[in-house]
Amino acid sequence: MNHQDTIIALSTPPGSGAIGVIRLSGPQAISLTNTVFAGKDLEKQTTHTLHFGLVKDGDQIIDEVVAGLYVAPKSYTKENVVEISCHGSNYIIQQIISLLISKGARAAKPGEFTLRAFLNGAFDLSQAEAVADLIASNSKASHDVAMQQMRGGFANELKALREQLIHFASMIELELDFAEEDVEFANRDQLRNLVTKINYVLRRLISSFELGNVIKNGVPIVIAGKPNVGKSTLLNALLNEERAIVSDIAGTTRDTIEDELTIGGIVFRFIDTAGIRDTADIIEALGVERTLEKMKQAKLIIYMADVAQTPAEIEEQLKGLNKLEIPYLILLNKADLLSPQQHEAFAKLNVVFISAKEKSGIDELKETLLEQVNLHHINTSETLVTNIRHVEALKQTENALQRVLDNVDNPVTSDFLAMDIKQALHYLGEITGTVTTDDLLENIFTKFCIGK
Repeated sequence: MNHQDTIIALSTPPGSGAIGVIRLSGPQAISLTNTVFAGKDLEKQTTHTLHFGLVKDGDQIIDEVVAGLYVAPKSYTKENVVEISCHGSNYIIQQIISLLISKGARAAKPGEFTLRAFLNGAFDLSQAEAVADLIASNSKASHDVAMQQMRGGFANELKALREQLIHFASMIELELDFAEEDVEFANRDQLRNLVTKINYVLRRLISSFELGNVIKNGVPIVIAGKPNVGKSTLLNALLNEERAIVSDIAGTTRDTIEDELTIGGIVFRFIDTAGIRDTADIIEALGVERTLEKMKQAKLIIYMADVAQTPAEIEEQLKGLNKLEIPYLILLNKADLLSPQQHEAFAKLNVVFISAKEKSGIDELKETLLEQVNLHHINTSETLVTNIRHVEALKQTENALQRVLDNVDNPVTSDFLAMDIKQALHYLGEITGTVTTDDLLENIFTKFCIGK
């Protein structure tokens, strides 16, 4: 892919709107725009300025626009960048883009603006990936984590680790140059202490992935229970819309229904499932099987019962839940129908009383969910790993450094130690982009939206 030409793309979402923003980046971004812009001479203007004018194809006026100039290297990509704000008509947008392509620009590929920013040293690879996470963030927590990573929190932590390892790698390489003299430049005690300290940091980062992944993708909560206890009614009450079909006929929900809700800045992914019971209906049986699979993948299970069941029946159901070893919450639906004596009997089971149909107890349920997952007190200013690629690279780094620890006390030659330290540096470099391949970059940046 040629990164020396000038690329163009729509940066705002497609569709009609008040305005559309068309972005160009590359050596000729300003000069190409200048050929179709009737107004000030853009090539004589300073960076970070806005200019009103017309976009014209010969004598034909296409639109009145505002052109924003960002002169290299003071731009997102560190190249010349122009952002043309035009009216948000699909026709106008396509006319302007086609006109500039005819003048020499090329349609940008997904993520190509951010790829150029990375290649030009605006930020490292982990920060570039955080740009995509920031765009996709749908809660305060996921926004805060992505912003912290994009501003270099994760990168700075890795940079400090790499610099210390590079020092020892250079000392060991020096030993190899003086192998015949049998000298030792790298103090083995210091190396052992450093690797132990780095492995401690690596384990902390690796263990943070479970939390980081939940914040990024949402907390999976499965709503399970017997047929017709009000699972779909509960989902509708939580979302405040008719998302799931509600019927008095048992077994109405045959497949899982998923939707998201933000509570206290945390995204919850609620999964309404088929009622659990023995059934001869093949379709319903498949639904029950999927319910059990979803329950195994959940961060928390909401197990619903209703007043038609007895405390003894619910206690029996809890035995199966305990085998899953997944946190759960027992909801007793239709609690408005309970007598005081029944209420007291069920209260001994620590159930949460609600009436999904009347929407009573829903706010209390939301508070309970926040307390159960214990995410609303997290410190998003700390480094949290949210990317599976980063986790795998960190695990590989830890394995390489463990080999260093195993060998530092054994009579192995310096070249083996150097090899393992280089391996650790390689895997850390894969995270930040110090070490890259074309396949790796294509895999990462093609997942971005066009225009970013």
